[in-house]
Amino acid sequence: MNTKYTKVFLRVALAVGFLSACADRFGMWSPEVSAWGNWNSFVEYTQLLNPLVPNQLISAVAVAATFFEILFGFALLLGFKTKLFAKLSGVLLLLFGLSMTFTTGIKGPLDYSVFVASAAAFALSTMDSKYLELESFLGK
Repeated sequence: MNTKYTKVFLRVALAVGFLSACADRFGMWSPEVSAWGNWNSFVEYTQLLNPLVPNQLISAVAVAATFFEILFGFALLLGFKTKLFAKLSGVLLLLFGLSMTFTTGIKGPLDYSVFVASAAAFALSTMDSKYLELESFLGK
């Protein structure tokens, strides 16, 4: 497969993964397929994964995680500063996977392919093609 198509596939897959997770915590998925289903459940999960963070800061951590996932999702979807946002996505996913591992065990991040997604983001950050990226349309 041509590298430019692989890069588009990686961008879209990572972006949709981030945006889908955010839609879930805002109740945009039906209860049958939701992991959290609402903001409060997501904040509780955030607390579970961050036991060393004081309770007063957990909401801020949940907001920050959601903000970054939305930002990274749209940046990757549009192909804006792909190398940068792919690296940042790789770091965010790696931290998430490690947090899951240390608090709930290794099975969760393996079952949900969190480390695979992190590796995919890091791989994406090494690709040079600008095919179907915002910057290529803007002539940069």
